Amino acid sequence: MKLVSWNVNGLRACVNKGFYDYFKEVDADIFCVQETKLQEGQIELELGEEYEQYWNYAEKKGYSGTGIFTRIKPLSVWYGIEENDEPEGRIITLEFDNFYLVNVYTPNAKRDLTRLEYRLEWEDRFRSYLLELDGRKSVIVCGDMNVAHQEIDLKNPKSNLGNSGFTLEERGKMTELLGAGFVDSFRHFYPDREQVYSWWSYMPKVRERNVGWRIDYFLTSARITPYLKDADIDCHVMGSDHCPVKLCLEMSEAESA
Repeated sequence: MKLVSWNVNGLRACVNKGFYDYFKEVDADIFCVQETKLQEGQIELELGEEYEQYWNYAEKKGYSGTGIFTRIKPLSVWYGIEENDEPEGRIITLEFDNFYLVNVYTPNAKRDLTRLEYRLEWEDRFRSYLLELDGRKSVIVCGDMNVAHQEIDLKNPKSNLGNSGFTLEERGKMTELLGAGFVDSFRHFYPDREQVYSWWSYMPKVRERNVGWRIDYFLTSARITPYLKDADIDCHVMGSDHCPVKLCLEMSEAESA
């Protein structure tokens, strides 16, 4: 089974920058997107009849939003952590036979950190939600989690220490989540791999020089790790300021997890 996650930073714009080409090439069983910046009816995505589409739209136009396109029919679907609690369209959860898939677009603390307090409170609620799900069956979490966890996860850690996405507080919340029984799948396979990022600023030549951050993740319940086959980052894929991240697992084995 192949899963893909991509912050498309405006899906309509990404469609005009090669989204369909990548979607067909990667041939994922489940494809998650974040920051769709859509309202209902603003796009008719032609992915083929084999994919069911699930959308969570933000109330604010042109802002946030998530989507999941899946070949595997879910048992149930819900939006947000609690019913009607999430006007920014940041979370979709699909339940399958043997795991939950949670697609998330984590709130940004903002450059001046004015949203840091909200972000930290949100992190606590989100962690509690994941642990509740994990008590029932295994969980796979993917999306733009808006934090570079360790120094290895961004090009210039010293100059960015304390900046949004690399504050001690935000990094600490990721540490808490991993300590609660979740695994960073990319670091599971590549604990020491450097200079592999998933987001780059739009400033001139930043991506060309690979001055990036790894802030897009697939996290899994620890008990799924024996069934993971690979995790990767498609750094070469353009179309957004983020690139897609991937997870492969052996479905036949995972069914018993």
